[in-house]
Amino acid sequence: MAAGRDTTFLTILVGTLFMASLTYSYAVTTERAEPLPEELENVDIVERRGDSVPLDLTFTDETGQQVPLRRYFDAERPVILVLGYYRCPMLCNLVLSGLIDGLKPLEWTPGQEFEIVSVSIDPTEGPDVARAKKENYLRAYGRPSAGAGFHFLTGKQEDIEKLAGAIGFKYRWVEERKEYAHAAVLTFVTPEGVISQYVYGVLHEPRTLRLALVDASSGTIGTALDRVLLYCFHYDSKTGQYTPAVMNLLKIGAILTVVLLGAFLLMLWRRDASRARAQATGALG
Repeated sequence: MAAGRDTTFLTILVGTLFMASLTYSYAVTTERAEPLPEELENVDIVERRGDSVPLDLTFTDETGQQVPLRRYFDAERPVILVLGYYRCPMLCNLVLSGLIDGLKPLEWTPGQEFEIVSVSIDPTEGPDVARAKKENYLRAYGRPSAGAGFHFLTGKQEDIEKLAGAIGFKYRWVEERKEYAHAAVLTFVTPEGVISQYVYGVLHEPRTLRLALVDASSGTIGTALDRVLLYCFHYDSKTGQYTPAVMNLLKIGAILTVVLLGAFLLMLWRRDASRARAQATGALG
């Protein structure tokens, strides 16, 4: 009888787990099958790491001057590229505010170690609104000298679309709401204009921004420790942070183990050699 009860229990347990797995699978499938809201259709980021940004595009800066995009790529400092628009009612402000808050604890300053280039995706916006936005965020940042590294640009539809397409920034105008739908993302670009990293969201840990800048800098900024950390961590788009790179950590652990073992064996060998010499000297004496 006990064996029969055990068999019945196992049957019920397996059946319950099977039904639970079916229910979970159905829920996941149903969740994935739900269509996106219409205003978010064709709104996405298609990552293009390793591709070049078209630096020959021309935009208008916050002072009203026509400037080629390459002006901000001097082969020395990495660039944080932000696409949005200045009359955005919410998301764009959150993106830029989150960037400023994440940069405040860093000792690096725009215009010295890196550049920030914000480009409006709205061709109807001009230098007046760009200048006002720059002033607002400079006040929030609290470092007046950073003005040399903060750039707020506007441009023509054609140039905006070329830049957005080059970095994989897919957006759309929502007529019903009279606003643009777009993703919240920072694009980190090397001093030579090559896309290095995408950092998503509106809240950013200072360490995440620091490592992304080091990654994009081609070695022009950051310490040796930063580069070691960059080897040990990789950016996880799901968490929006740099997380431990397990395989690299294992490699480092293996190397350290070999080095320590070698040092220990060398120490033993030297000690044995010293004893042997001492014994030989004693025997001769």
